[in-house]
Amino acid sequence: MTHTIPVIETRRLILRGPEPEDYPDFKSTFTSYRARFMGGPLNPYEAWMLYAAEIGHWQIRGYGMWMIHDKVTDETYGMAGGWKPAKWPEAEIAWVIWPDAAGKGYALEATHAARKHFYRYLGWETAVSYIDPKNLDSIRLAERLGAKKDPEAPTIDGNDAVYRHPSPAKLDGTQLAHGIDMEIAHYADPLFKPKGWAID
Repeated sequence: MTHTIPVIETRRLILRGPEPEDYPDFKSTFTSYRARFMGGPLNPYEAWMLYAAEIGHWQIRGYGMWMIHDKVTDETYGMAGGWKPAKWPEAEIAWVIWPDAAGKGYALEATHAARKHFYRYLGWETAVSYIDPKNLDSIRLAERLGAKKDPEAPTIDGNDAVYRHPSPAKLDGTQLAHGIDMEIAHYADPLFKPKGWAID
């Protein structure tokens, strides 16, 4: 069965399924030090196999990771979406941002939109994010999305922390959802210059 990958538009971004022409940016990131918290750095063959898996995941599961594109320039900034390889304990909401695009709120904006899609159209009632405990940027992003560490949830290999996302009922119309939307709006403001280190 062939699944049509939906397209999602946000304030600044378009989320589309991964295409062959997106591979060079993916390979550049996953063969670099940036991938140290995602099983990398990978060699070129491993990066190719993982990218093929990203595309195939949509056909096997009916959902997957979108490529994050700039709405105006079509430049790619990274990936965000759902991920559940074989034997994964639960469906994960995951993200990766190319190094040059970090710190501009793209991961927050894309992941927030992806989660809303899964909740609204696929009926998910929860999701988790598996994060390396040393990956402080991703932990901060998960927390800004309202996810909380779930010590009772099974991990992938015992070395990851599990952050559980709030259910749709705990998000819809809440102060948390409003706060996420407001933060995204700040990043979209050309006059907004966040201080400190990159946070996504």
